[in-house]
Amino acid sequence: MAAVKAYPCPRMTLQTPDIAATEALLAFWRDAGVDACYLDEPVDRTVFVAPPLSIAPSPASSGVVTPLRAPNAADAVAEARAAAAQANSMEDLAEAIAAFEGCPLKGMGARQSVFSRGDPKGALMIVGEGPGADEDIQGKPFVGKAGQLLDRILAAADLLDQAFITNTVFWRPPGNRTPTPLEQAVCAPFLDRAFVLLRPRAVLLVGAAAAKSVLKIEEGIMRTRGQWREWRSPDGDVSAPVIATLHPAFLLRQPQAKGLVWKDILDLSARLSGEKLEPPA
Repeated sequence: MAAVKAYPCPRMTLQTPDIAATEALLAFWRDAGVDACYLDEPVDRTVFVAPPLSIAPSPASSGVVTPLRAPNAADAVAEARAAAAQANSMEDLAEAIAAFEGCPLKGMGARQSVFSRGDPKGALMIVGEGPGADEDIQGKPFVGKAGQLLDRILAAADLLDQAFITNTVFWRPPGNRTPTPLEQAVCAPFLDRAFVLLRPRAVLLVGAAAAKSVLKIEEGIMRTRGQWREWRSPDGDVSAPVIATLHPAFLLRQPQAKGLVWKDILDLSARLSGEKLEPPA
């Protein structure tokens, strides 16, 4: 009988995950419009969970305290709309935003409001999603690594000097998370007012969250970017062509996508300069 040669069983080993690759994949999914995972039970993500109730002294002299309830979304939007309508300049609008108490983000750890930077009379309006840690500290949008990359891209296309840069929300979301649709809706009257005051010749939307909020769409940024659309003010008096592109934070993780953004920027530059773009073949 022939002997049977025995082979050792291969040892199972677990590979150490590539953290950078994992972060890049998650960023790709986010910018492509993936904002949730399947769970065991359905979750209604349209429901806003108010921050903890703050406590204020009662008018009575007894010293009894009573809870202050957060305003509902409709009241907050109405308050924002009324405050924004009173602003006749970008400076007035910045002050109105800083004084506004209706956005739930203001009570979630943000240091200060972050409204804008750039030329308040510029031909180009740029809208991102919301401030991060660096922006929260400095009080200006797009000043971190992603903002520095955005500036380099705009400067290369001779667009930086004519850009007015802002976001869909004006307080840093906790943990730099994506702002919720409700948070964006509460801040929208201020963004609409900035659009009316600026009357830009073109608008660049940066990232999926900005594109979805301004254009009122559900498509991911990979399907939206590079397409010209229109943004019209609520009263219909002001309109401008709009193009969306990938967020520079995504490019920091996926530099091979810079070519897509550069194409969008060149289309934007041609639109601003009045050049006629040939339709794609």
